[in-house]
Amino acid sequence: MCGIVGAVAERNIANILLEGLKRLEYRGYDSAGLTVIRDGELHRERQVGKVQALVDAVAVNSEFFDGHIGIAHTRWATHGEPAQRNAHPHISGKIAVVHNGIVENYAELKEALIAKGYEFTSQTDTEVVAHLINDIYKATSDLLEAVRTVIPLLHGAFALGIVHTDSPDELITVRLGSPLVIGVGIGENFIASDQLALLPVTNRFMYLEEGDIAKLTRKSIQVYADGVEVTRQIHEIDATQHNADKGEFKHYMLKEIYEQPDAVARTLEMGIDKSETSKLRDEFLQRHETQLSGIRQVQILACGTSYHSGLVAKYWFESLTRIPCSVEVASEFRYRNPVVVDNSLVICISQSGETADTLSALRDIQKHTPAGLVSLALCNVPTSSLVRETDIFLPTLAGPEIGVASTKAFTAQLAALMLLIMKVGVVQQRMTDDYLSKLIGELQLLPGQLHASLNLDAPIKIMSESFEDKRSCLFLGRGLQFPIALEGALKLKEISYIHAEGYAAGELKHGPLALVDKDMPIVVLAPKDSMFDKLKANMQEVHARHGELFVFASESSQMVAEDRLHVVYVPDVCETLAPIIYSVPVQLLSYHVAVMRGTDVDQPRNLAKSVTVE
Repeated sequence: MCGIVGAVAERNIANILLEGLKRLEYRGYDSAGLTVIRDGELHRERQVGKVQALVDAVAVNSEFFDGHIGIAHTRWATHGEPAQRNAHPHISGKIAVVHNGIVENYAELKEALIAKGYEFTSQTDTEVVAHLINDIYKATSDLLEAVRTVIPLLHGAFALGIVHTDSPDELITVRLGSPLVIGVGIGENFIASDQLALLPVTNRFMYLEEGDIAKLTRKSIQVYADGVEVTRQIHEIDATQHNADKGEFKHYMLKEIYEQPDAVARTLEMGIDKSETSKLRDEFLQRHETQLSGIRQVQILACGTSYHSGLVAKYWFESLTRIPCSVEVASEFRYRNPVVVDNSLVICISQSGETADTLSALRDIQKHTPAGLVSLALCNVPTSSLVRETDIFLPTLAGPEIGVASTKAFTAQLAALMLLIMKVGVVQQRMTDDYLSKLIGELQLLPGQLHASLNLDAPIKIMSESFEDKRSCLFLGRGLQFPIALEGALKLKEISYIHAEGYAAGELKHGPLALVDKDMPIVVLAPKDSMFDKLKANMQEVHARHGELFVFASESSQMVAEDRLHVVYVPDVCETLAPIIYSVPVQLLSYHVAVMRGTDVDQPRNLAKSVTVE
């Protein structure tokens, strides 16, 4: 959600900024812009739409953007419509600013600035920041000091990149509630909202802490916390593991769907040794065994797709270990004065590890510090804020996920959650050796079963033709499949813009049945499990009202297609792990429907991959 790139170097940095913005397109945005200092002047270009429009505009006037210091931005609208005047960078006098996040008290600050004679050309909260820094700079003539003075005046969460023509070798950056990293080079240094933006130019990164302010020059990086200079460690990463391209696939989303067998296999290998089929690896979460042995309650916090993986984990925790588990949307949890009991394991699930609501909910819990509280981050980015602020880190080894609609990160989350649940079951002696051995055996079959489920691509593509002109859709599931129904509905609405809802099939009679007619497709997740017979009764309720059913059924179900009943057979899998396998057909269905409707599959309108504002 929004993207920042900045650079100060001995070489021309315009192309570095533009390439960085391209690599941040997955975050979601509606406009893009950059500012470069050249010959003592700010040269700015802003465009609504894709980064390519900005690239084309800069190419027309390339001589103005041949500079050694600059900042760039992709904007996701919060204050003000998507328009050129609202795009970043924003300029006040000789100062240019890019900003991720929200300044909550911008209206009061704006009034005071207008009273001083400042004119506003945008509807954004960011322009307030530019004018404030400019106003204070007049008295200090020190850019870093002006920024330090302004930060306490701003309420909210933000990351900033700031340049001034009077200091053509200084790039100032601030991190408060919104992610920002520093890329460390030789004779050049960089900033970005995500290290992915900078991998073409460096693989050495410094991760700023909350409240850090930094001054970058070509040869130095100074970081300040509470006005005191501090040292932040430089981390070197393997850039080959973070690069991603579409390869032979038309879209990142389809590529990432097909990467799920490998992503799940990598994640499972954290806890399961291929040569040992009866127990978990001894070293898996070994140093946290004392913490895990004391938990008596689990609280899961997440948003969007991660919330759905948490719902599956609730079924697993309670059925396999008999430990009570609650799952809540982080944005609701933190505002309802919740109770977190002693000896709770708080699991925060986030693909990026920068989800603002999840981070805020965690911080609110930590302020009250219940006795025996243990916090765990389930995350795909080991350097993220969430990982740094929790007691335990459980990684998902999905690799980079670029498509906004999460696929492989979701199934990797489910695999990691099952490993965690088995570990808790072992540590607390709530799982027998025989059952553990059986479950591990089933888990080792998962990558192959996921491969087999990808063979459903062709029949699902044919099935998707029936959805192309639809306006609404229901997804139904029972038990462990109910969260997958929610996830399937989310995927369809995200990328095809068809209104879709996921329901527990037993709830049909309590409202949704009123919507059923010949124009409302009903997608049903129907593994042959303990709820299968009850689910068939729910399907009859739909069929009797002329609804059209699209069923993903296990091969052993012996369901037969008939009029208004379409069946795609899914490989048989044990009931406990079926949610992982049944995620694939709903992802493929959503993908093919979106392609047929001509939507932007990887970057759906109004959405962002990493939601870093409330």
